[in-house]
Amino acid sequence: MLRFFTRMTRQGRVPVDIPDGHVLPQSQAIATLRDMQGCDSITWLGHASFLIRLAGKTIITDPYLTDYAGPGRFGPKRFVDSGIAIENLPPIDILLISHNHYDHLDEETLSRLPNKEQIEVIAPLRLGAFFLKRGFQRVTELDWDEQTCVGPVTVTALPVVHWSRRNARDTNRTLWAGFSICGADQHLFFGGDSAYGEVFRSIGERYGPFDAAMIGIGAYEPRKIMRASHASPEEAVQIGKDIGARAIIGMHWGTVTLTEEPVFEPPRRFLAAGAQQGYRQEDLWVMAIGETRLLDSGQSQPDSN
Repeated sequence: MLRFFTRMTRQGRVPVDIPDGHVLPQSQAIATLRDMQGCDSITWLGHASFLIRLAGKTIITDPYLTDYAGPGRFGPKRFVDSGIAIENLPPIDILLISHNHYDHLDEETLSRLPNKEQIEVIAPLRLGAFFLKRGFQRVTELDWDEQTCVGPVTVTALPVVHWSRRNARDTNRTLWAGFSICGADQHLFFGGDSAYGEVFRSIGERYGPFDAAMIGIGAYEPRKIMRASHASPEEAVQIGKDIGARAIIGMHWGTVTLTEEPVFEPPRRFLAAGAQQGYRQEDLWVMAIGETRLLDSGQSQPDSN
């Protein structure tokens, strides 16, 4: 593990050739999000960070929007900027955190979010103090299968196959989770980080179906290390099938180099596996960073400019 992390820290600073269309221009991303105000929509900011508008609330998931996935300037550096810069984000109503790994819980991003006293933070057990110490005042901790409501949005913490650690002395002292996010017209699943497990069939039986599921499709090689904590693209599709997801949104790829698979391999394998499992192409979402789609159709809004 030490050799692997040392290797990946070095590799994570190597420039990446970014395909055309992988990242939208900031001006286009901002304009499209503005034009879709009032609609249920989802914007991919990169990695596991989404800006979700649901039932009149604005939700941000696992906001890692700055450079390094690690403390200070240590750790892999993202090779694309956030789909929308922090200062251009709309006011956030709900901050949803799946676990405390640095590529999901970015202290610098949190420090730069405005109106902390108004944001409702929802996090797994024993993570609440982290946010209270950093100026957030409305913090709810959830155990698996517990839920809370923020106006018309109901959030339920769900079990996933992962782990937590922020430093050498706190392994698994805080919980990790996925989430059911339910509004008036849409029921979403946010998977955070997870390997595949039988638990997803139980989630499907108890909480499914879901209109759309955000599931990690990257950071899966070498399997002997990653199979216990990150699903492969094929396993991600199986998770979607197990929970009863109509559409699957691939995430946790194309932003920062954390593992050894080719950087842009995950979506290719994801689309192939989804087709093999019977998903229609339009229900397998490979989004551009900065892209916004309507949740009722999965279609990008045409650029008004």
